[in-house]
Amino acid sequence: MGRIETEKNTFGIKDKIGYMFGDFGNDFTFLFASVFLMVFYTKVLGISAGMVGTLFLVARCVDAFTDITMGRIVDRSKPSKDGRFRPWILRMCGPVALASFLMYQGGMKDAPQGLKIAYMFVTYILWGSIFYTAINIPYGSMASVLSPDADDRASLSTFRSVGAVLAQLIVGVGAPLLVYTTDAAGNQVVNEERFTIVAGAFSVAAIICYLLCYSMTTERVKIERQEMKEDTGFLNTVKSLLSNRALLGIILAALFLLVAQIMTQSINQYLFIDYFKNKEALSIMTLAGVLPSLVLAPFAVPMSKKFGKKEIGIFGCLCGAVSCFFLFFLHTKSAALYIGINVLGFLGFGIFNLILWAFITDVIDDQEVRTGKREDGTIYATYSFARKIGQAFAGGLGGYALGIIGFDSGKTVQSQEVLDGIYNIATLLPGILYLGVAISLLFLYPLNKKQVEENIAALKQKREQESAR
Repeated sequence: MGRIETEKNTFGIKDKIGYMFGDFGNDFTFLFASVFLMVFYTKVLGISAGMVGTLFLVARCVDAFTDITMGRIVDRSKPSKDGRFRPWILRMCGPVALASFLMYQGGMKDAPQGLKIAYMFVTYILWGSIFYTAINIPYGSMASVLSPDADDRASLSTFRSVGAVLAQLIVGVGAPLLVYTTDAAGNQVVNEERFTIVAGAFSVAAIICYLLCYSMTTERVKIERQEMKEDTGFLNTVKSLLSNRALLGIILAALFLLVAQIMTQSINQYLFIDYFKNKEALSIMTLAGVLPSLVLAPFAVPMSKKFGKKEIGIFGCLCGAVSCFFLFFLHTKSAALYIGINVLGFLGFGIFNLILWAFITDVIDDQEVRTGKREDGTIYATYSFARKIGQAFAGGLGGYALGIIGFDSGKTVQSQEVLDGIYNIATLLPGILYLGVAISLLFLYPLNKKQVEENIAALKQKREQESAR
């Protein structure tokens, strides 16, 4: 592997805030799609939940090619004066925002069903499988080159998570109050005109955040051009990644986690609107979910240093599982009690969410220790694809589950049997999935606190030897 040079300008708060804005921008479109896209498709366009689930699964098949291809492109691209990853943020911020806006066109509601389905497939794949991939993979990979220091990377993960929390406050708390209105019978119904306006506003906000990310960050770890000419071959790369137990462990954990969290966010739209009939409680639920992360943010890095990321992750997800199982057996009719019990779970895995992105930089380091090669983009792309699989299963599982319990997108009011089914989906399935995260980290993911420290020491020694040449 070629020599790695590190620029002398100091990593600091400007980089952290800039990196935070990157995920802030990501989640204006990603979180809005995760939470509201199925609602838009089913309640505005009148497309069946099963067809929406099929869309998500088909798109993930496309991602199997686009994600890994983008990772390879990034790893082999020639760095510009602004670095290897940052230029992609500047290039793709406009296309990803525009594609997101095009997905939420309420004017399509009166179009023929076949045309609506075709429009849904084209715009969603254009946004998620092409443009979002082209900006998210460089953005996520960039964390490993902003600083070579492990604590700096952990702080980047925390700030990235704070950016996601801020987006959740705006998207999760504000959007329900705008896209839903109350009819004469007291039912919560979707306002399709507001839906499109909100989507446009979020797209503009995403562009602003991406530009701030680009302008406030600096790539410091530079890989010489001759190193990027090395090509071990795609199949060899895949074989190497498949033998990386740490990568497989975090991928499985990410699958369970994303399905649990995104499916919960999506199903909550039906739970609070149809079961509790309370859109204000939906906003409060989102607020209750994100505030613990903001409170815990200052403690994320110190706690991960003391206890280890893996150890915190196991504890946090067990807390989430226990709270979900308790709610399932309780089957409460009180929105306030439901939110209150959920807060216990939020406090548990809130700290885990804050350091989640530092796991992948640990995996990148572990791969370099094991193989001698550093492939930030390819590894992050593989992880990103796994997260998209989680997103797809969340949408697909949620959509199919709604279909199984008899949810009818053409009805404003659902039967009590359907409402009880929605409650069971919102509690039992996430509980099982959070338990799956904890089991994956415990038995498959090998990078405990001790192993991470050993990898850091090995790479530090390697860097010193390379610099001395």
